[in-house]
Amino acid sequence: MSSKKILITGCDGQLGSELLRCAPDNITAIATDAEQLDITDAAQVREHIGSTAPDWVINCAAYTAVDKAEDDRDTAFRINHLGAQNLAQALTESGGRMLQVSTDFVFDGTQGSPYAADAPTHPLSVYGDSKRQGEIAVSESLGDRALVVRTSWLYSSHGNNFVKTILRLLADKPELGIIADQIGTPTWAAGLAGAAWKMIELDMHGMHHWSDAGVASWYDFAVAIRDEALQLGLLSSDTPIRAIATSDYPTPARRPPYSLMDKQPTWNALGYQPPHWRASLQSMLKELTDDYGN
Repeated sequence: MSSKKILITGCDGQLGSELLRCAPDNITAIATDAEQLDITDAAQVREHIGSTAPDWVINCAAYTAVDKAEDDRDTAFRINHLGAQNLAQALTESGGRMLQVSTDFVFDGTQGSPYAADAPTHPLSVYGDSKRQGEIAVSESLGDRALVVRTSWLYSSHGNNFVKTILRLLADKPELGIIADQIGTPTWAAGLAGAAWKMIELDMHGMHHWSDAGVASWYDFAVAIRDEALQLGLLSSDTPIRAIATSDYPTPARRPPYSLMDKQPTWNALGYQPPHWRASLQSMLKELTDDYGN
């Protein structure tokens, strides 16, 4: 990869942290968080991109509180749609390129087979709708200079996520009930970060899907978290986990019951397939054991 200057928004989040940690040696990373760059401020974005002149922007900044977004639509759209649009429009002036991170929640989950990158979208939630509008804004503004990467069920040793929530609940509760009728694929942010750097190296564009390999329900994921954490000494008791239906645990936001995405074209373009999600989970949990000093 030739030397490149890359602006990373949301650098303090799960993916942003991993991108910085595994950035190639020939990358000059310009790391920004919400305090350093408010992507909802078009003038500030234009000035920042004009002064730093990045070859690429990787937009990891996002409003990801799926349920809260139902009552906070304006903020979700301001960050996920307007913020992405501001970055893309500033790059039309500078000539740079953009990697926009998106989500499997742009689909409604009724198809029953993995969604291709060009499959019709139908978000069920404010969050999914705001991310879809961000995709459209970036693609329409930048054309072939836009790269949109949808991912699913992201987790990391950084920040808050399903894995760390389950670990906390397993340590505090006598029993858990976890939804078993929503199907997707967990994704370790470290693997996605490595894929993103490879995509930039290859000058990829258009719409792509990326997650780890394999399939799971939230229940399967939670059971694996418990079992792997027990083996690593992160948990001391084998807390029971029950499979429950979505109808047993109503939430403000509707979620797709089946959000598997077809990742094979992206894997083929990159020349490799990621590990099964359980192997990635093991790697992430080992990081936590190191952090906890075990």
